[in-house]
Parts: sequence; structure tokens; C-alpha cells
Amino acid sequence: MDVITGSVNWLNGIVWGVPMLVLILGVGLFLTVGLKFLTILKIPLGFKLLWQGRIPGGDGDISPFNALMTSLAATIGTGNIAGVATAIFLGGPGAIFWMWMTALVGMATKFAEAVLAVHYREEDENGKRVGGPMYYIKNGLGAKWNWMAIAFALFASIAGFGIGNMVQANSIANALNANFAIPEWLTGVVLVVLVGAVLIGGIGRIASVAGKLVPIMAIAYMAAGILVLALNVEAIPGAFSLIFTHAFTPTAATGGFAGAAVWAAIRFGVARGVFSNEAGLGSAPIAHAAAQCKGPVSQGLVAMLGTFIDTIIVCSFTALAILVTGAWTSGETGAALTSKAFEMALPGAGGYIIAASLSVFAFTTILGWSYYCERSLAYLFGIKVIMPFRVVWSLAAYVGATLKLGFVWLLADTLNALMAVPNLIALALLSPIVFKITKEFFDTRGKSENNPF
Repeated sequence: MDVITGSVNWLNGIVWGVPMLVLILGVGLFLTVGLKFLTILKIPLGFKLLWQGRIPGGDGDISPFNALMTSLAATIGTGNIAGVATAIFLGGPGAIFWMWMTALVGMATKFAEAVLAVHYREEDENGKRVGGPMYYIKNGLGAKWNWMAIAFALFASIAGFGIGNMVQANSIANALNANFAIPEWLTGVVLVVLVGAVLIGGIGRIASVAGKLVPIMAIAYMAAGILVLALNVEAIPGAFSLIFTHAFTPTAATGGFAGAAVWAAIRFGVARGVFSNEAGLGSAPIAHAAAQCKGPVSQGLVAMLGTFIDTIIVCSFTALAILVTGAWTSGETGAALTSKAFEMALPGAGGYIIAASLSVFAFTTILGWSYYCERSLAYLFGIKVIMPFRVVWSLAAYVGATLKLGFVWLLADTLNALMAVPNLIALALLSPIVFKITKEFFDTRGKSENNPF
């Protein structure tokens, strides 16, 4: 087992190394420039379409709003609490700057993913709209590239059980046990029941639950973050100074912080940013392909907000709370660091707030990733696999809640990166299609301002 773990650890170092970071940032920057920075300039239009998207319009199975909420259910998770803290622990405050930069170019990546997902989506034997990287690779690049579509679906279906299920269940069980003394096995049983109850209803029920739960949990977490910042308002300018200064200069060792080079800030900022918002991994477009939208670009404008909300907004509250309280020099890392920051600002309540937030965030991630895995497996084996998958997925939550998952985390993190490779290659090759569809959309919209789509 040590040999296998060592081999996977070696592969993880490669797939999350310089080539991957260059590929993720390079494709994102290429798309941003190719789209003439509209993913940044059109953020207000994206929020307008999101609000209008509460009411379905066009072909699909779920509303544009619920498609984004399903995507956010999968992305707003442990990465927003533990991932941000880990980035600061390993890369220093400057890592947050690079996390933001990753998000800004990642918005173009997410936009392109959703545009292609809707443009090349299909209808399965059950009459459901399905799409994602495996479909736009097959339908956009042709049959000779189908091996790459199969590779993506295979990596996604395996990675999902780790990063999207068992790791999340483990985080919930640990948080509830540490803060409320709830046995891990009991958490596992409850998760099996709750996850199974939602999955029985398929994408419709997942989207419905996500549409209600995600906005509530995100607003509640940000409210707690605002309270922490308000209690430390005098330290906010210093926190921003740390972020911008150490994005370009090394961070010296201080307190329990060991110090970090600029390269560490870049590496861990980019890696944790991608882990949190999933831009480039190819997961989110699977949900957006099911949207009842009136066109690929309108859904792309909604989809790009997922990266903005996840990283620029939610992750920033975590980062600033850690910095303004001074907790980043404590020597803690992961969720324990975020918990310490909130506890320092809100004694007696901060730890409970993070435990509750982490539990809800992780639960919705299990729901969102269930759909990604389901569609990936259905692409490989057909719709007959759907019901057995839902049973196994629900039971996997119990396994995750009750076992140690060091190797599972490592394997899933590695497969996450491998998912991104075929997806990013496809995005680069299909970028002319994205640019063409987008130009046609805005040319048409310019002639008919009464039609927001």
C-alpha cells in the first residue's frame, strides 16, 4: 500500500505542478482575451439573467437559476473553509491574490464550458437534457476524439466518489463529532438517509433542494464573516496590504507560520482556487447542460457567476477573517485555522458556526457531485446504471463518515486534475465556436434590447 500511495503522491505532484497551473491559467487567459474581457465587463448582465432565470424558459429540465445553484452546491464546500485556510498556511497571505486572479480568468473558462455544454447537449432515453465535456468533446471535436470524452467521464466518475462524497462526509462527521460530540457512525446513517431521499428525485429534486439551501447557507456564512470583519474593522486595510504585498514578495516566518516563497503563493493560490471553484475541471457544465435556457450564451453568463460568487465573494470572507484576527500566524491549517479565526472573533460561538457551515457546505457538495458522477457513468454505461449508482452513492457517505481517508483524498485530488486535462484541451480547440456563438448573441441582442436573452 505504501508503494501505491507513494506512486499516487508522485503523480499528484506532477498533475498539480507547473504544467497544470500554466494550462489552467493559460486557457482561462486565452478565453478571457478572446472574449474581449466580456466575462468581467458583463457581470451585471449575468446577475440580471440569473434573477430572470428563476422562471424557466426554453428547453431543459431545470431553471437557469437552479442550474447555477446545483453547480454552486458542488463548488461551495470544504474548499471555501478548509481550502482557503490551507492556501494561506502553505503560501502565505499572497496566495489569496493568486486565488482571485485564478477566479477572474476562470470566469471565462466557466462561461465557455457552459456555452459548449448547452450548444452540444443531447437528449437521453429518458427524455432528459444531458451534456458536459464528454458531449462537447464527442459532438464538437468528432468521433476520433471520443477517447478523450471517455477518459474525462472515467476520471470524473471515480474522483466524484472521493472528493465529492466520502471526503465531504468525513469532513461533516469530524466537525460534528469535535464540536457537538455526535458519533461518526450516526452522522453516516443520517447522511445515507438524507442523500438517498434527495437522489430518488433525480436532477429535479437535487436542483430544487440546491435552489433553496445554497442561497441560505451562503448568505448565513457571509453574515457571520461580516460580523467578524466588523469586530476587527481596523485590521482590514492591513489584511489587504498583506495580500497584495506578499503576492509578489516572500512572506517571512512569524509566530507559527513557517514562511513562504512567492512561488508557493502562486502555486497554492491557483491550486486551491481551482479546487474551490472548479473552473476548468469540467464538472459545472454537466449541471448547466440541463438548464431551461433560451440559448448557450445566456446560460454561460449565468454560469460564470459561479466562479465569481464562490471565490471572489465567499472565499474572500474566509481569507479576510483569518487575516484580520491574526489567526494565520497560529500554526493551524485547514478547517481548524478557519475555526480558530472565527472563535477568536466570536468566543464560544465561532467554532460552532464553522462546524455548522462546513457540514451544510459539504452536504450540498455531495448532492451536486452525485449528478456529475451519475451523468459521467451514464455516458459510459447507459441510463441503466443510474438507479444502482444512486444506491451506492448514498451508502458511500456512510463509508466516508466512518473511515480514515488519507489515500482517498490523495487519489481523488489527483483524478480531479486529470479531469481537467481533456476538458481544457477541448475548450482550447473549440474556442472559435465559443467566440462565434458569443458574437452572434451580442450582435442580435444589440439589435433587440427588449430580448434579454
